[in-house]
Amino acid sequence: MKVEWNKRYTTIAVYSFTVIACSIILYMFISNAGEFLSKISGMIATLRPFIIGGAIAYILNFMLKFYENLLSKWDKFDKQSKKVKRSVGLVLTYISASIMLYLFLQFVLPQLLDSILGLANSIPQYVKELSNITNELIGKVDLDPQFIDVLMKQWNDLVNTVITIITNMVPVIGNWVLELSSSLFSIFIGVIVSIYMLIDKEKLLALCRKIVFAFSPNERAKFILRIARISNDTFGKFLVGKIIDSLIIGVLTFCILSICKMPYTLLISVIIGITNIIPFFGPFFGAIPSVIIVLFVSPTKALWLVLIVFVIQQIDGNIIGPKILGDTIGISAFWILFSLLIFSKLLGFVGMIVGVPIFAVVYSLIKETVEVRLKDKGLPTSTEEYK
Repeated sequence: MKVEWNKRYTTIAVYSFTVIACSIILYMFISNAGEFLSKISGMIATLRPFIIGGAIAYILNFMLKFYENLLSKWDKFDKQSKKVKRSVGLVLTYISASIMLYLFLQFVLPQLLDSILGLANSIPQYVKELSNITNELIGKVDLDPQFIDVLMKQWNDLVNTVITIITNMVPVIGNWVLELSSSLFSIFIGVIVSIYMLIDKEKLLALCRKIVFAFSPNERAKFILRIARISNDTFGKFLVGKIIDSLIIGVLTFCILSICKMPYTLLISVIIGITNIIPFFGPFFGAIPSVIIVLFVSPTKALWLVLIVFVIQQIDGNIIGPKILGDTIGISAFWILFSLLIFSKLLGFVGMIVGVPIFAVVYSLIKETVEVRLKDKGLPTSTEEYK
């Protein structure tokens, strides 16, 4: 006996079954979210050496390219095989990286830790002296007592906040050092992984392209590879350029502050250099804590520091930055602020660094899609035409 199915009710039944099944899966996922996330964390911990190795290889690849191009211009290596150039380039790359790491650990890190510990220990004395100066200034000014009370309350809140932040820096740095020490094995394996990745980087990239074409239609595969190429160009130029730019700004700040005999010179230079990696608003993020630190020692020097940081950032924004970076971001200050707010909320400090190039890639793809659609409709692509 043949059963005659009603197509309408069969469709409804299939959709109902799908919705119920998805609801059950979603419920099971939510109810076991902790266990699921712990498994993901375990997988990430297992893959940590490969993640670290990939990051090291990506950063050092730019140095390797520099050495390989330099060797190609040398007559002695120009006729050598690619394997020989790669081997020599790798040796020079890792020697250069090791020298920079040694210089940082030998000269910068110890002084940096001493500056932070000295600042934390000297905070109570600085606060007492600054409070005395503030009370004297308020006593000389004829103000309403209620206004003075409000002003003193706000001042005390600010002082307590600053003390808390600076005091908490010591355990945070201690935990960071301990975590770094416990991750030495992963870092060591990551360095080895990065060497193998740089040796066979062309083969690995070819394998990735092969997989993309195998599991995607040709047009979609080409689109995916184009996105990857744009992302690599944007990230590469931006990150390497920003690292070089921030290193120059950090050294320049250290030299000027040393000449001016500014307190906590190395600490302030490191803060200015690191925050300079953040696009557009980085100098402001670095200047605020630096000025507060110096303010405890001398208000006059704090004002001089504001002027010095302003001059250095003008030099960076108008001379150094454009020479190194050019127009690698290609988006306005509004979109930079937008991407910083979004990605800093999602990824913290890392989001403030990588958020802008990520948004720049997305922005360029959306812009290209919009312009193609406008051209298909015979409309102008310039934004000025729509004002």
